[in-house]
Amino acid sequence: MVSQPSARPPGLYDVARLAGVSHQTVSRVINSHPNVREGTRQRVQEAISELGYRRNVAARALVTRHSNTIGVITSVSPHWGPSSTLIGVERAARDASFYLSVAALHSIEPAGIKEVIGHFVDQGVEGIVVIAPEAAMEHVSERFVTHVPVVMVAAGAEPAEGVQITSIDQEFGARLATRHLIDLGHTTIGHVAGPGPWFDAIERLRGWRIELAEHGMAPGPLLVGDWTAASGHRAGEQLLRRKKVPSAVFVANDLMALGFLRAMHDAGVRVPDDISIVGFDDMPGAGHLIPGLTTIRQDLNMLGQQCIAMLLAELNQIPGEFAPLEPALVIRESASARSTSSKSTIRNPD
Repeated sequence: MVSQPSARPPGLYDVARLAGVSHQTVSRVINSHPNVREGTRQRVQEAISELGYRRNVAARALVTRHSNTIGVITSVSPHWGPSSTLIGVERAARDASFYLSVAALHSIEPAGIKEVIGHFVDQGVEGIVVIAPEAAMEHVSERFVTHVPVVMVAAGAEPAEGVQITSIDQEFGARLATRHLIDLGHTTIGHVAGPGPWFDAIERLRGWRIELAEHGMAPGPLLVGDWTAASGHRAGEQLLRRKKVPSAVFVANDLMALGFLRAMHDAGVRVPDDISIVGFDDMPGAGHLIPGLTTIRQDLNMLGQQCIAMLLAELNQIPGEFAPLEPALVIRESASARSTSSKSTIRNPD
């Protein structure tokens, strides 16, 4: 028995026939053209819903030479910041009627970058977003030069030919965190930094140092983690083994701050009575820690919107300036005024 061919999907003319309008009117409704009466728009949308009409994106791309696709290049990372930035870019792209094609690279060798760009060009992407958490990505920025606009998310990186840079101002966020501890009366402020190859870690470390210097204060102890809670716990243990422990610590992300808090708890060190802690990110759940974590909130959803806005401005040849986005201080219970009655140094619990 020969199977019958399936019925063809509904098309533009089917929608027009059901709505009682021209196919040009249907096209204007689909493309959100403003010059359509509200009653007509509603009839067309009802016809689209009733028929289950979907645009043939491939056919449209052949006619208009627009794929409505944006390529995203990023290094493989399980960490909250880069993954949340990717989600923000996807949301903003979808709101602008674009779709993402994502290439997550295990290696940032130039050959791999060239291959991905070639793949994106073959797909006809209209722009490329590079989510570059590692500073090593900067040395291949010239490899992104192509005929489509490129936006790189990389705090502190320098623009290259054909590459625009956007970010959340990590240095400013670190200065906010450090200044808050200074305003609370702390005179010795340590830092648990993120891994050196990361743009964000470099900028947060820089902000901590600059803010202390501007207040005539020497940096407190500096320890380095890898963004994980386990590394924050190790940093806390290392700090407690010192002869003198600072009264406050700025931790470069909330996950490390979580581990740091646990290390203080295990050693019987009270937060914030004995030591104040400020994190960075304002991850979901940061306010439900005990104590609630004072931290720096960065709006990664807004960052995604700015990436897409920069690409659209370039595609439409609309000049515009896009400054780094400013984070905000979120005050909770993990940092308090330095108490003169509490012990000025925390001795090694061993």
